[in-house]
Amino acid sequence: MLSVFRNMFRIKDLRNKILFTLMIFAIYRLGAAVPVPGIDLDQLAVARDAAEESGFLGLLNLFSGGAIENLSVFSLGIMPYITASIIMQLLAVVIPKLQSLQEEGESGRKVITQWTRYLTVAIALIQSTSFTFLFHNGSFFNGVDLVPDYTLRNVLTIIITMTAGTALIMWLGELITQRGIGNGMSLIIFVSIVSQLPSQFGILWANSQTYQFVIVTAVMLALTVGIIFIDQGQRRIPIQFSRRVRGRKVLGGQSTYIPLKVNMAGVIPVIFATSIMYFPVLVASSLPSSGWGESVRNWINDNLLSSGAGGLSPTLPYILLLGVLVVFFTYFYTAIQFDPERQAETIQRQGGFIPGIRPGRATVKHLEHILNRITLPGSLYLALVAVLPSFLGYLFDIPVGLSGVSILIVSGVALETMKQIESQLMMRNYEGFLS
Repeated sequence: MLSVFRNMFRIKDLRNKILFTLMIFAIYRLGAAVPVPGIDLDQLAVARDAAEESGFLGLLNLFSGGAIENLSVFSLGIMPYITASIIMQLLAVVIPKLQSLQEEGESGRKVITQWTRYLTVAIALIQSTSFTFLFHNGSFFNGVDLVPDYTLRNVLTIIITMTAGTALIMWLGELITQRGIGNGMSLIIFVSIVSQLPSQFGILWANSQTYQFVIVTAVMLALTVGIIFIDQGQRRIPIQFSRRVRGRKVLGGQSTYIPLKVNMAGVIPVIFATSIMYFPVLVASSLPSSGWGESVRNWINDNLLSSGAGGLSPTLPYILLLGVLVVFFTYFYTAIQFDPERQAETIQRQGGFIPGIRPGRATVKHLEHILNRITLPGSLYLALVAVLPSFLGYLFDIPVGLSGVSILIVSGVALETMKQIESQLMMRNYEGFLS
């Protein structure tokens, strides 16, 4: 294993890519520690302790690497870009113009990427405006007003700074993709999550007994192994191409396969479901603090947020609803990613067929049948990963900050990055991590 790391730095091109990626990581972590102007830093120090007692900031803090607790210029993190990317993918299903752009190849993808950037900035403007209001009325930090100078000039400064921070993160991610190693956006999320692991383990150790800590840690390791195993699982559908004779040349006749992954949707269903579960809490934070607003807020906090252990362990309704949403979004997103009718048309147009299956409608039904069968275990596996850490927190009444989405992202991104480094090493006849 040590020889693999030595070989990574022997190759000049690979070494430069790795060092460049690490430099971008350092810039990102520096920006996560720089607070935005116009914030009361003295009140912020007091508010951090209060924030640790609420599960409200869990998802936001996860993807920002703790930047939301510091109210830094990177407070919004990469979430606006993730939201914009998901919206563009969903719109591509219903808008013919976007579908045609996707089919144009590289030029069409560049146009969609540019639109995604514009949408990211728009979403960042909306979120930064909302967050600034919540910082002022104390909804984020249990009544602590972090923007006492709530004037138009100061508010605009905070909004513009946070929006520019998101645009800078988006640019840093694209730099990693172009000049570094791996997918830039995924690696930025990876760094954000990994930076929170020491504090999450510290909270878990401080609020649990030794046997509980050991059980939770062992379950996390088992989930990581299972994620790697399931992520590599695929169903290979054989495709046979008919043989054609043109003059003295024989074309076609070869056989290949379509790899259908068990977890075709990736981590997107878990992000969807988790975001929806936090949306009622975000709405409740904007409701009046008395009368009907207080009743609605208390009901949401008691049933859809957390209970016990300082307010950090999840409730049973939250766990069950989260699992159902993950299964639903897995089927939904898989249907978007893989269209059996389009795939059957492509196979028939290229002169191919599935052995034993007639081209046309029979091929579509065959692909739909296989897709439904492999999506079921994939969705159940995602639901298990998403709810098991929360269920342990509910069972032991302890705060388990290591969510299923964090385990999925860290394992998946690490595996994909290792594959890219592996391919670079194998090209130069070096042994890799997986070979």
